[in-house]
Amino acid sequence: MKLQNEIIDKKKIKFCKRCLYSNLHPLGITFNNEGICSGCEIHEEKDKLDWDFKWNKLKKIIHPYKSKLNKNYDCVVPVTGGQDSYYIVHLVKKLGLKPLLVTYNKYFNTKTGIDNLANLRIQFDYDILYQNINPNSVKKIARHTFMEEGNFYWPILAGHTVFPVQIASKYKIPLIIWGAHQGLEQVGMFSHNHEIEMTRRYREDHDLFGLEAQSLISINNILKEEDIFQYQYPSDSEINSVGIRGIYLGNYVRWDPLNQHKEMVKKYKYKSIKFNRTFDIYDYVDCYNYMDLHDYLKLCKHGYSKVTDHASREIRHKRITRDEGLYLVKKYELNKPVYKELFIEWLGLSGQKSLNYLINRTKNKNFWTENNIDNWKFKGLSSLIKTNKNVNNIEKKIGKLFKSTKSIQRVNKSKYIIFGKGL
Repeated sequence: MKLQNEIIDKKKIKFCKRCLYSNLHPLGITFNNEGICSGCEIHEEKDKLDWDFKWNKLKKIIHPYKSKLNKNYDCVVPVTGGQDSYYIVHLVKKLGLKPLLVTYNKYFNTKTGIDNLANLRIQFDYDILYQNINPNSVKKIARHTFMEEGNFYWPILAGHTVFPVQIASKYKIPLIIWGAHQGLEQVGMFSHNHEIEMTRRYREDHDLFGLEAQSLISINNILKEEDIFQYQYPSDSEINSVGIRGIYLGNYVRWDPLNQHKEMVKKYKYKSIKFNRTFDIYDYVDCYNYMDLHDYLKLCKHGYSKVTDHASREIRHKRITRDEGLYLVKKYELNKPVYKELFIEWLGLSGQKSLNYLINRTKNKNFWTENNIDNWKFKGLSSLIKTNKNVNNIEKKIGKLFKSTKSIQRVNKSKYIIFGKGL
């Protein structure tokens, strides 16, 4: 959490004139002479590229990986009960590939996520492998990374990004197919024409915040080799011997999460959820924590949260204006997490005070002022953006754009679904 140790001159904070991102974005961002960020610039490629040409190029890339006898798997495809998994598998089917689906059990599962995963398997009729790591090890790691890094979600991010590579190595399936590249979509880290592929370096630096599995073991904690070995990335020699490569479909298909999800709802009965901390109802519906406590910690550390990501995305797709996006950010970002009790029980914390202590440790003093114990005033990035425009119609507009098919019901006896067949 390097940012917390630095005093930021707020006069030097720069905001994109089109979306809501600032130059403090943790993935890194640049601005052109007109004040437009690199993410918005790269997004403009979506309206200029020849996507038919791109799709045909993708077909040529995957052709050598197709099994001639149709007896072997052509590729590995990571899936969950949320995000863009349905659309990825839909495209893989369209390409005529025979995938081995793989999923990492995050243990924070919602019923909707379990149902979506089960329905995905039924709708597409593909084989699926599940990885269930010892829950005690997951909790030990989550406690450590929460206390030391302010991030209890590390085991989930690490597992989701390494399990597909481990399976590709074990089963000697050289092709892994992912959806969109976060660095490209959010901050324009690459162009679509770079056709960037999966790398160990990006995973460590950005997905895992510079914290690889082996670096978790220390004389100052109780973690052991048997706790972290499942998260270790295959060696270069293992990867090269199989010829493993991971490609991103977002380089070859015009990526538009909202319209893609709507299509998946109609074609395959994908279920959505209404969240407390954002207007988007399709992302991460499989997890109690990602859009809840984990997202609140993002606000604590970085001064913005997932609703800013969603609003910036919709601004770029020209479905809402920048002022409307800012209204939505201010409406949702300070909403409190609603499933803290489940997390306290799961992690074995002594109570709400213990959780508050860990949360408060993550609060970046550039964005939060402590008035007294457990009383903080937020002065985050959204407070630095001024607007005077009327956005009275935004609620109706968002209601039409994001029409939920299902909502999580808040009940006292709710539990994470540790394992489940769904439906």
